[in-house]
Amino acid sequence: MQSVWTLLSWGPEGWLDDIAYGVFITVSLAAATLPVGLVIGFLVALAKQSDEPSLRLAGNIYTTIFRGLPELLTLFIIFYGAQIGIQQVMRLYDPTAAVEVNAFVSGMIALGVVFSSYASEVFLSAFRAIPKGQYEGGYSVGLSGWQTMRLVVLPQLIRISLPGLANLWLILLKDTALVSAIGLTDILRQAGVAARVTKHAFLFFGVAALIYLLLAIISSFGINAIERAVSRQQVQR
Repeated sequence: MQSVWTLLSWGPEGWLDDIAYGVFITVSLAAATLPVGLVIGFLVALAKQSDEPSLRLAGNIYTTIFRGLPELLTLFIIFYGAQIGIQQVMRLYDPTAAVEVNAFVSGMIALGVVFSSYASEVFLSAFRAIPKGQYEGGYSVGLSGWQTMRLVVLPQLIRISLPGLANLWLILLKDTALVSAIGLTDILRQAGVAARVTKHAFLFFGVAALIYLLLAIISSFGINAIERAVSRQQVQR
């Protein structure tokens, strides 16, 4: 029987290189999903506080759907549904066409819409915490609506929403484990393959748990650094 150190080594007899690749995929997926989720969440928050009833309705429907569905179900719907939908469209032009949707892109979209639905609520709460006088002050000194948003509202919005968004980032980092269900070689999938082949399930799933904890700790240091930087900018203003 192979020793623990052999199993956790680099090379043909070890699994560390496979797990390291899984870490790369996990971090890449989370990093690619974050800006997508933030942009969509911000736009949905704007829609939910709009004076236009149709925009408010659309924003509320969006958040209700993607906050109400389990993340894994959303992932399956987007992965398999997109594949079927694109294939049906392609077959209008070529009856023999076969389409395979990229698992990484499907995971990014699925996690992005879920992240954005929660991020929109964080942004909406931050918008409501900013006094109306801040907008009026911007208009009174001759700023346009866009300039008021960029120079007056947005800096305050970032500071207020940062703690909530930081929590959502940690949730997103953990939710990347769901993509193993559609075949993406993330940390959990690589650990699962190693566990089945070597029959050392506790070892490899334990290593996966430690890696997720390490990523969370590193993220916490990064979040604290960002919060300090934002606080310093607010003081300088």
